[in-house]
Amino acid sequence: MHYQLFYWSGIQGRGEFVRLALEDAGAPYDDIAREQGDDVMVQYLDGVHDGPLPFAPPFLKAGRLLIAQTANILHHLGPPLDLVPDSESRRLLAQQLQLTIADLVAEVHDSHHPIAGSLYYEEQRSEAVRRAADLRETRLPKYLDYFEQVLERSGGHHPLHAHSYVDLSLFQLMSGLEYAFPRAMLRIGRQLPLLRALKERVAQRPRVAAYLASPRRLPFNESGIFRHYPELDDPA
Repeated sequence: MHYQLFYWSGIQGRGEFVRLALEDAGAPYDDIAREQGDDVMVQYLDGVHDGPLPFAPPFLKAGRLLIAQTANILHHLGPPLDLVPDSESRRLLAQQLQLTIADLVAEVHDSHHPIAGSLYYEEQRSEAVRRAADLRETRLPKYLDYFEQVLERSGGHHPLHAHSYVDLSLFQLMSGLEYAFPRAMLRIGRQLPLLRALKERVAQRPRVAAYLASPRRLPFNESGIFRHYPELDDPA
């Protein structure tokens, strides 16, 4: 299968979770908007095409299928890319963990856009300072401790006892959080040895390492989900 990934061209965003799975598996794919520009997605978002109507990127074309929503895409890709165990219970657990990651990603986004996504950060800075403080002090420890427990209960190396797309997504989550909140993650990370070790192992996987060193891996920036605003991090 040759896949077509549709996501905004200038940011990692939610599309990066899908991109990491494709890269790790060595799956052939075209990054359509990066090759043709973001306007190529308009026909899909406006419904000027056959098939299902996606609400927003990322979405993936796999043959005749058009699949939207990050967790849904990864649920589809897991079996053919050998990125999820064979049993139904393990596949459901993978989807459950991916959906929990998606919940945290949404909270991270809302820490810098707590009022409205249509407003600039500078128009909601004071509210963001309050929201980010709660994220750092209560929400991040709660979510990350949960994933740490998941790793511990499964033997310490993989959430599903074997490498899966959840490993890749936890790598991306930890990388993004360390970019956005370096001081807070230094503090919180002392209690997360298994997650930190997982992040390092994933980064050393041959195809992932090659991808991270390539121009295909865009740097984090202040237009994506994980943004570094010093005033939203722990005090220096």
